[in-house]
Amino acid sequence: MSLVLSTLAGVTLDALIGEPRGWHPLVAFGRLAERLEQRFNPGGAGWRSHGVSAWCLAVLPLTVLVALLAQVEAFGWAVEVLALYFALGLNSLGQHARPVAEALRLGDLALARERVGYMVSRNTAGLDASGVARAGTESVLENGSDAVFAALFWFIIGGAPAVVLYRLSNTLDAMWGYRTERFERFGWAAAKIDDGLNYLPARLVALTYALLGKTALALRCWRQQAPLWDSPNAGPVMAAGAGALGVSLGGSADYHGERHERPDLGEGPQPRARDIERALNLVNGGVLLWLAILIIWGLVSA
Repeated sequence: MSLVLSTLAGVTLDALIGEPRGWHPLVAFGRLAERLEQRFNPGGAGWRSHGVSAWCLAVLPLTVLVALLAQVEAFGWAVEVLALYFALGLNSLGQHARPVAEALRLGDLALARERVGYMVSRNTAGLDASGVARAGTESVLENGSDAVFAALFWFIIGGAPAVVLYRLSNTLDAMWGYRTERFERFGWAAAKIDDGLNYLPARLVALTYALLGKTALALRCWRQQAPLWDSPNAGPVMAAGAGALGVSLGGSADYHGERHERPDLGEGPQPRARDIERALNLVNGGVLLWLAILIIWGLVSA
């Protein structure tokens, strides 16, 4: 199956089915990662070399297995499609974000806090309506990059093995990449590898957001505000996304009991419920744009 058709098939499966309800490969992978972390980082005493070893054991065998299966003539096409389907999180992003916007719209702040808590790692118990909307909008913009566009990028670049390597690496970063006493050394490799894999996709996403929103403002926010953010990839994505939407994001947030003063992003009013949906529309529109470019490229190169 051609790259264009397999990409369209994977995106369509995600749109129609969403995440599997019974079992997901990443859940099993998460259990494997937990066991490896217990083995290589007992009591948080693991060194950087231990984190590298654990990362290699978690990611490389599965990536090689998928690469071999994708070469089997009888079902290699199915491996390609399923690899992209399991790696994508577009449908899931909407399923998590829309209930937050709906709860805010109905004035149910307690439910909105609970729902946005499923999307973010910050403490949501004390958020007001604007804080919930800000957290939800930020999560859509950032996770749109990590869970949607970066997966598409690596699939287009290298097919099933590349998207599997990316998704597993991104999962390990989410589990091990914290700057805490426990993971400061052990999680260093997972964080750095994920930063490297997301470097180019994040900037393409920032450009995509800018093109589909308030372009001049988005580009200015990207240029001026992104360098102030502590993440080299989230900065461009969220600054450009906030500018594209014409809202103000960033500011203080409570992570794991600690107050973090984050730089301001974007320009304009504080976000509201509808801005969560506008951010979703930005992600969905970006996916359609990428697919249109891929189809045109396929037709031209045929």
